[in-house]
Order: sequence, then C-alpha cells, then structure tokens
Amino acid sequence: MREDCLAFFGLRRDPFGKQVAADALWLDPSRTAAIDQLIDAVRSRRHALVCGDSGVGKSCVMRAMKGRLPETGFRVVYVPNVTVGRRDFYRQLSLALGLEPRGTVAAVFEAIQREVRSSWSEHRLHPVLVLDEAHLMPDVLLSHLHVLANFDMDSNPLLSLVLMGLPELHDRLKLGVHRSLLTRLSIKVDIGRTTPSDTTAYVRARLESAGSAADVFASDGVSTLHELAAGVPRMIDTVAAIAMQLAAEQGERLVGRATVRRAWQQTPFA
Repeated sequence: MREDCLAFFGLRRDPFGKQVAADALWLDPSRTAAIDQLIDAVRSRRHALVCGDSGVGKSCVMRAMKGRLPETGFRVVYVPNVTVGRRDFYRQLSLALGLEPRGTVAAVFEAIQREVRSSWSEHRLHPVLVLDEAHLMPDVLLSHLHVLANFDMDSNPLLSLVLMGLPELHDRLKLGVHRSLLTRLSIKVDIGRTTPSDTTAYVRARLESAGSAADVFASDGVSTLHELAAGVPRMIDTVAAIAMQLAAEQGERLVGRATVRRAWQQTPFA
C-alpha cells in the first residue's frame, strides 16, 4: 500500500500486509480452538494434521501455535519445501536443526535422529516438525515420515509431526500406501473460511492494528468484500488494499460497494 494511501486514512502502516507479529494475529473462535488442539497434541508429544483451502490462514495458525509454545520446552522447525526427494528433504531438515548434512541418506537420517534424542535427553526440548504444503509431497517421502518419528520401536515419542496442506492431503493419507502414517496422526484440524461477521471483525482488527481511529469500509463495502473473496483472508487482504488505494485516489473516506467491486476487477481473482 502506497504512502499517500496510508496518509489519507491516517494509518501507521499497511493494515493488510504480511508483517504481523504472532501476538497480533487475528484469530476467530474456530482458529483459537484449532490452536488449542494443536498445542494440546504437541504437549502430549503426538502428531497432527492441519487442512484448509489456500489462503484461509493455516500458516497464521502455525505462527500463533509457535508463539504460545515455550521456547524452553519446544523446538519448532518449519520446512516450507517438501516437493523434493528424500535425500534433499533430510538435508534441509538437517540444516534447519543446525546440523551439517554429510554422507549417505542413511547417515543424514541417523544424524537427525541423534539430534532429536539429544534435544530431549540433554535439554528437555521436544522438536515439532511443521511440514507445509504437505499435499505436494512425493509418495516416497510421505510414506517414509512415520519412520522419521519412530524411536525405540515406536514407544518413545521424541518428535511431533504437524502436516499442513490442502484438503486433498487427507484423501491421500487415506490411501493404503500411507495408512501407516495416517494411523499415527492423533488429530485433524480443519481451518475454514471466515463467516460474514468474522470478515467484519477481521477487517476492523487489521485496520485498528495499523492505527485506524474510524471506520474505513462502509457496511456494504465489507459485505461485498466478503462475498467476492468468499471468506478467504488472503484474498480479503488483496482486495481491501486495492480498494483503499482506489478510494484514496478519489478522496473517498468510506470505502463502499462500488469501490470494492472495482478493486476486485483489478485482481487475478476476477
């Protein structure tokens, strides 16, 4: 969002940008409940599945979960690229754990398991491995994850897996080849789209966090924003930012339905 737009609406920063602190994330009751479920699973040293459409806020839920877990007891490792083969996956996991990946796949795998063991035995740290876009994982890697989390003949839960992905991830896990992993997942958390009232609260919260002291969107503007973006927060952010820029250029203090519709036509979603 341009500086002239921020100045026009009296804002300190872009209200719909990505740079939001974990403790300032907007969370509706359903997302708060999802975080509680995940924290309970991780504290119990179990594995979890997180599913939701693109843009609904799965990563935000993960950030909020990480922010609530004490660093003295948990080590959250985020892996964004899971479309690689097994060797490269273990190499990037080694780097994320602060290890130097050397040797064969088996050697790197063993080094990771030793690190996980020492994290608990020496520092009482429970590693939490968050795998984003897990629906894109090759079958050969997805079917091997349960081996990564297997310690002492599957009797010592030293590592928690959190698989994040689109809804089709669950369908893949139900296939016979992945049943071994599916049966090890203790909970499934679905992150849904916002309701009309949630969208209103979300837009207001984002604007207030940026310094807004007055309404920026008219009620019909917010309802149109929700309708067009179908309750997907990432799409709401994009359309709202463009609509505010258009309104500022026209000297409109209140963003209404017509301006939101014009903004929508300038997005790739239209």
